[in-house]
Amino acid sequence: MEMVADRMITEFTPDGTNGRALRDAFGRFATGVTIVTAMTDNGPVGITANSFSSLSMDPPLVLWSPDKGSRRFPFFETAQHFAIHVLAADQEALCWRIAKDGFAFSDGEWTTNAQGVPVLNDSLARFECTQHATFDGGDHVIIVGRVLKAAFETGRDGLGFFGGKAGRFASTET
Repeated sequence: MEMVADRMITEFTPDGTNGRALRDAFGRFATGVTIVTAMTDNGPVGITANSFSSLSMDPPLVLWSPDKGSRRFPFFETAQHFAIHVLAADQEALCWRIAKDGFAFSDGEWTTNAQGVPVLNDSLARFECTQHATFDGGDHVIIVGRVLKAAFETGRDGLGFFGGKAGRFASTET
């Protein structure tokens, strides 16, 4: 560790002994927060994820990366259709509820789309996808989805994640 002015800088070579430091370094990248949903034999399942990114306009592709060690991983690895929901700042409680229990959807909170995928009734943006490709990503899998349908709204701030904490991305729209 090195002190520069009033900042502390930690530099290291990632290995098996400093996973926490690597996680902390990754956490310095501010992201939005999503809930990805799929349908199971037992109803809707969701997973809170910040590993979402747009990928391509033509064809319309997005990606996200679930953890292979997650109890919910098998549902998403095999899902041919799924939906990604970008959360608003006022949806922080939903974010943490689904993070703790992927089956904790409330009545009236979701409907199903034409492919039978649970879609949340209220989110900043929604991308209804079919699985396009998957790639090994170490302890995660990179899932690429082809966007079949999208929706978005304006007028609300986004839910953000930085340094292990939720926050608010304030809109600069006028």
